Amino acid sequence: MTRVEANTHTAENSKTSQTGETQPTARRGRSASESTPVEVVIVTGLSGAGRGTAAKVLEDLGYYVADNLPPELIGRMVELGGSAEPPIRKLALVMDVRNRFFTGNLAAVGEQLRTAGVRTRILFLEASDDVLIRRFGFARRRHPLQSDSADGTLTAGIAAERRRLSPVKTAADVVIDTTELSIHQLHRKLEEVYGGDAATVLQLTVQSFGFKYGVPLDADMVFDLRFLPNPHWIPELREKTGQDAPVSEYVLSRPGAQDYLGTARHLVDLTTEGYRQEGKRYMTVAVGCTGGKHRSVAISEALGDALADNESGDVVRVVHRDLGRE
Repeated sequence: MTRVEANTHTAENSKTSQTGETQPTARRGRSASESTPVEVVIVTGLSGAGRGTAAKVLEDLGYYVADNLPPELIGRMVELGGSAEPPIRKLALVMDVRNRFFTGNLAAVGEQLRTAGVRTRILFLEASDDVLIRRFGFARRRHPLQSDSADGTLTAGIAAERRRLSPVKTAADVVIDTTELSIHQLHRKLEEVYGGDAATVLQLTVQSFGFKYGVPLDADMVFDLRFLPNPHWIPELREKTGQDAPVSEYVLSRPGAQDYLGTARHLVDLTTEGYRQEGKRYMTVAVGCTGGKHRSVAISEALGDALADNESGDVVRVVHRDLGRE
């Protein structure tokens, strides 16, 4: 794993923005090379076939997603992305039948991007008529071409869309039929095609906090360290924090601390493996003590180091929400 650390209320070992907000500082890992080629995935297909799900999956895989971008701005978007800081190297463009993009030559547009050195792939999603009808009925939405059809029915709208998108499907690099796929199955199939090494990478945040300030609302798991002796009652440790060696050594040497730390890591490992299978890519582990200054900080640091010490490639981020709040 890659380890990243940030403190919410202190600027130690981190960069502070002009607004005073603490910025994370990477401890390990490699930055993206500026020579990395730009990748563009054009996501299109039948309405109701899963374009929205595909966009969310690609976003989780690190793509910048733009919805129904005018075709004349696609090249400009690629240029702007390359000059951004940090540069956008992976771009997903979601297009539907209402976009003027489909009146032009899709293959020609893709070829223009490839000639410019942009790796371009077209993803087309489709499904059977009966499944599309069922999905529209469940969502209680009108088909985008329903009003344009002769009889104004959903069936006629789907048929019109199939005819209009037939050349687009022919030009596609990847065609996925979602008729028999669940959301999780579509998620995994897209990861197989577009994920690469990022397909199994999970963003894991270990956050220390003080119970007297409230439990973090976005926590997926919560560990309570209030059973350990509080360094606050030791005069020489009171003004120090869990990031200081004397406090850390004191907390980690208390009876039960190492067993608890090992159990916490085991539980997190089990949960992250389940998250990967379900297609989830973000997890927050909250570690609390009374004030969020000593015990929870020390254990969060140790847990973050333990979780980063494996070959999963996950990014581990340690955040101290209430450190310095007192």
